[in-house]
Amino acid sequence: MSLENTTIVEILDTFEFLEDWEDKYRYIIDLGRKLPPLSDNEMTDEYKVRGCQSQVWLVPETDTEGHIILRGDSDAHIVKGLVAIMLLIFSGKTAAEIKATDARAILDQLGLASHLSPLRANGLFAMVERIYGIAEAA
Repeated sequence: MSLENTTIVEILDTFEFLEDWEDKYRYIIDLGRKLPPLSDNEMTDEYKVRGCQSQVWLVPETDTEGHIILRGDSDAHIVKGLVAIMLLIFSGKTAAEIKATDARAILDQLGLASHLSPLRANGLFAMVERIYGIAEAA
């Protein structure tokens, strides 16, 4: 199973359907399980996201049409699910589209920031900032 056919709209719809935050956390963890693992050569300082409580890596690649394809991983189950959500929000967009994406609004719609520990929420926004930085450098 992969994330290929999943969209952020489906995530938003599922979150709306699930009433209990325990069910939402299980869903987030399940999303993380669908991420293909990174290789050991990719789990390096070059790709590490600073500011996360857990270890998080984001690997950017640009296709021939200028779309930034992101792959990611984490050593923590819930965080790996948060990485999956970040990839669904940003991966496959151009640098301009990434910079124009209001990730905070999407995350607010999901209610994530208010249901994560302060350290996890900081890590989530560190991922967003890292992705904006990747787009800026592209």
